This record gives sequence, C-alpha cells and structure tokens, in this order.
Amino acid sequence: MNEKKLTAAGRLWIEIDGENFLGSGRIELLENIESLGSLRQAAASMGLSYRKAYYAVRSMNELAPAPLVELRQGGKGGGCAMLTETGRVFVEKYQKIAHQFVIFLTKQSAVF
Repeated sequence: MNEKKLTAAGRLWIEIDGENFLGSGRIELLENIESLGSLRQAAASMGLSYRKAYYAVRSMNELAPAPLVELRQGGKGGGCAMLTETGRVFVEKYQKIAHQFVIFLTKQSAVF
C-alpha cells in the first residue's frame, strides 16, 4: 500500500475590522519598498502593476492606525516611497506571527 504524507497547511493574513490588512504578498511589497525606495520598482520586482501596488498601499495606510508607507510624488528629482516607523513595526510583528504559524503547522503535521 502506498502511504501518502499528510501535512497541515494554511495561509496567514491579518484583518482589521474584517478587511484584509496584511498577508505575505503585502509584506513582501512593504519589504521591497523599504529596500528599493520606490513603489514602482517594488511592484515591478514582484511582477505587480503599479496600480495594484498603489491600491494595496493605499488600503493598508487607510486601515492602519497610522500610515505604513509615505509616498512622495515625482518631479524633477523623481518620487520615492519609504516605510514609516509604523510600517516597520507591522512588518516585524507580522514576521514574528508568521514564524510562530509555521511552527504551529509543523507541529500539527506531526499528528498525522
């Protein structure tokens, strides 16, 4: 008989008042904004359109107690995007929860 391996799996996201706030994709976007300093470059690095990335940032900023990303419009010197201190805190908190979530799933998989 061919034994199949069962594992517990899941996805983690954080909601605010029932609305999607943070998940792995949004966290990756925030991390890319932090490292690249540009929403356009961060979006491109993930294969996202600028429009989709912009609306994700706008949604996060509106839901959060304080903005996570500060956007500066372009001009002669070009625009930029940067994480605020609140943004850095939320990225760090999400990463800690995600780490614990992986540990939980690994332990639950041992049950099978």
